[in-house]
Amino acid sequence: MVRLTADLIWKSPHFFNAIRERELDLRGNKMAVIENIGATEDQFDTIDLSDNEIVKLENFPFLSRLGTLLLNNNRITRINPNLGEFLPKLHTLVLTNNRLTNLVEIDPLVSLPKLQFLSLLDNSITKKPNYRLYVIHKLKSLRVLDFRKVKEKERVEANKLFASKEAEEEAKMESVKTVVPGEIPSTQDVAKEDQAHKPVAPTPEQILAIKAAIVNSQTLEEVARLEQALKSGQLPADLNISESDSVPKNGSAQPDNMITDEKEASDEPKDTDSEQKEDEPAEMDEE
Repeated sequence: MVRLTADLIWKSPHFFNAIRERELDLRGNKMAVIENIGATEDQFDTIDLSDNEIVKLENFPFLSRLGTLLLNNNRITRINPNLGEFLPKLHTLVLTNNRLTNLVEIDPLVSLPKLQFLSLLDNSITKKPNYRLYVIHKLKSLRVLDFRKVKEKERVEANKLFASKEAEEEAKMESVKTVVPGEIPSTQDVAKEDQAHKPVAPTPEQILAIKAAIVNSQTLEEVARLEQALKSGQLPADLNISESDSVPKNGSAQPDNMITDEKEASDEPKDTDSEQKEDEPAEMDEE
């Protein structure tokens, strides 16, 4: 796992982007923790931390210049409730494809007074009841949510729906209770899924069955797939071989016959030697 060091920051690409803002590119470094951002010396308008493995949105120093933060394709589940104290001018935050699941998890964004553009697409939170209205209600300065302009009638509807603290709390509780299909699985579920997809080494019977399947294949694609499985020495998880297929057709007795023949061949010299030894005493008796 890569650490976000000052040296990495200094060596990373930095340039003027399409809207003439100075941008620092820290994409795809597989870092899990935000740290040492002070090494930027507050010289950037945009920092791109996409395609990493960041879990918590925290550890920012005071950056008076930073306006855009790109964090799509990470693993963020928690946001520092005091984020706005360190990023007072942040106006654009992209959190597409992270692991935010409940409405309460976006409450810390209230601390960002100038936040106008926010993306939470491909987070489980977007499938919770009244998600969009809740976010609009909480973030008063928001102009665009999930790349859709916030309309005035949405603001009015949000204010009516969450006119009281009790309504807010009820919405938060409801989001926790609601189970969304495709929500982030537990660690145990992930481990089971990984184990299920792990290739299994084939047995000798399965190797024979693969060879038989290659002979009986009707398409080049199937032949190529089976030959690859045979070369790798690993049986793909999606390749189902029944017990009846574990022995090749029209040749099931050949391996056994070969073994039997070899045994018979190896046994023949022993029988000849024993016959010679039995004959020797007889010749001596005749003399």
